[in-house]
Amino acid sequence: MSKLNGKVAIITGATGGIGFEVARRLGTDGYTVILNGIDDASGAEKLKQLKDAGITAEYYGFDVTKEEEVTENITKIGEKYGKIDLLVNNAGGLGGRSRFEEMTTEFYRFVMALNLDSVFYASRAAIPFLKNGEHPSIINFTSNASWTAGGPGAGIYGTSKAGVHTITRALAKDLAEYGIRVNAVSPGTIDTPFHAQIKSTKPEVFASWANNIMLGRLGQPEDVAGVISFLASKDAAFITAETIQIGGGQALGI
Repeated sequence: MSKLNGKVAIITGATGGIGFEVARRLGTDGYTVILNGIDDASGAEKLKQLKDAGITAEYYGFDVTKEEEVTENITKIGEKYGKIDLLVNNAGGLGGRSRFEEMTTEFYRFVMALNLDSVFYASRAAIPFLKNGEHPSIINFTSNASWTAGGPGAGIYGTSKAGVHTITRALAKDLAEYGIRVNAVSPGTIDTPFHAQIKSTKPEVFASWANNIMLGRLGQPEDVAGVISFLASKDAAFITAETIQIGGGQALGI
């Protein structure tokens, strides 16, 4: 097991949207960034963008819902670098919409695996290497839906994200003795490909969402990346078990 110089960050689901912007910001902060995704072509493209910007980066293609793939790849990364300083569990998604009466067990399991199981698999695999890290931490992604239970058909998404909120606090308790901090961010409406369909088919509806945000605009991926950068830094050394809302006051309503 070799230990290379510099800080190492793994960002799951980092080939687009918020995840890629987080990777770019952490790379600018001096991390070697490990991008994860399931679209290898997109991974290669994003990797080139980072390297062209002078950022040290690698891409590992694996599915965060598959226990063996997660364990194998994160272990491989940890052994290569001798440590992991930061794990950002960004991968997740709505997975589609389904009301409970019609919901298949397959759909239920997929959404839970994508949003909650993935956090467990990746965190468990990373912990032995985080113990060797410099100011090590885990940062998870939850959602306003963990409080509101989601909109129509998104109830299981909200349920899975509520699980992320709780596992964040549970991991923080479990890992405090090793100096490993665990926090979460809860982005509001961020202008990313996540909303591409409604943005293209109902642009007036998409634009109106800003009316429900106190600061009067949608969030940008950079807004989230900046908070991740802070939570991973020494400036946040006494912050653990917290969930930070990044929504321009959206959670309060206006």
